[in-house]
Amino acid sequence: MKKYFSFIILVLILVFGTCKHIDTVAQIAAEGELIDQHTANTISLTARAFEAATERITPDQEYFIGRAVAANILSTYRIWNGNPALTKYLNLICAAIILNSPQPTLYNGYHIAILDTNEVNAFATSGGHIFLTRGLVNAAKSEEALAGVIAHEVAHIQLKHGINAIKTNRVTEALLLTATAGIGAVTGLDANELTDILNESVGEIFQTMVNSGYSKEQEFEADTAAMYLMVAAGYDPSGLIEMLSILETGTKMSRLNMTHPSPVQRVYYANRVIGRLEIAETDPSRQQRFNAIVNPRVSLF
Repeated sequence: MKKYFSFIILVLILVFGTCKHIDTVAQIAAEGELIDQHTANTISLTARAFEAATERITPDQEYFIGRAVAANILSTYRIWNGNPALTKYLNLICAAIILNSPQPTLYNGYHIAILDTNEVNAFATSGGHIFLTRGLVNAAKSEEALAGVIAHEVAHIQLKHGINAIKTNRVTEALLLTATAGIGAVTGLDANELTDILNESVGEIFQTMVNSGYSKEQEFEADTAAMYLMVAAGYDPSGLIEMLSILETGTKMSRLNMTHPSPVQRVYYANRVIGRLEIAETDPSRQQRFNAIVNPRVSLF
């Protein structure tokens, strides 16, 4: 039975499609003694796992998932409130970027906070939470550079990279559960134990999103989308390249290297995209505004 268990479940899913139908077929098969009752119950359990893996995640669910990710981040970092005007300034830049974007509104909006760390990094959750570190803000030399980072994080949200990571993880867990269920059919593992295996893995999703980061392809995709968002907001998209160039020569980016392609790679691909964009003339008042709020002579450290 172990040899064919996973195959049986996958065939049932492909043929009958829904959890309800698979439940029915499994129980009928058990009544006809084609399979035992334990196997039928396990098939129903794994079918529900696959159904959960493919169901749509609603906007409110995206928010609450994102809030859980934000809580995970804030268990590692503290929010820095040393300059409320700076936090407001970053949120206004974000508001300008999302105004003409494909998704200007979220379930609970977009919100930026500064993390109290010298690391150079940024995070975004599906709930619209965007975190920039003090190290990153301090490294920026212009409003365009900050806009580039913020647009990149907005792009991650709007491209649903975090949600897609969760969906991929759900499918993986369903497959693992199917394999485990196959073992259970032989060893006598009960349905409650199988459910515990699935539930325990859910918490690992958030840790993976924060520490492992997105794929290189997703990072390049977010860079491209960010430059289009910047153009739509009237920003010069070369601001993103400016920030990437700063990161390339930076010394406090070890954690960023863990979760992103190298700045050299990102600059290369960004330069290929920027040639296709119509760039607006930079408003000189932005640099004055930047200098007034993020005074380059006064370190955030």
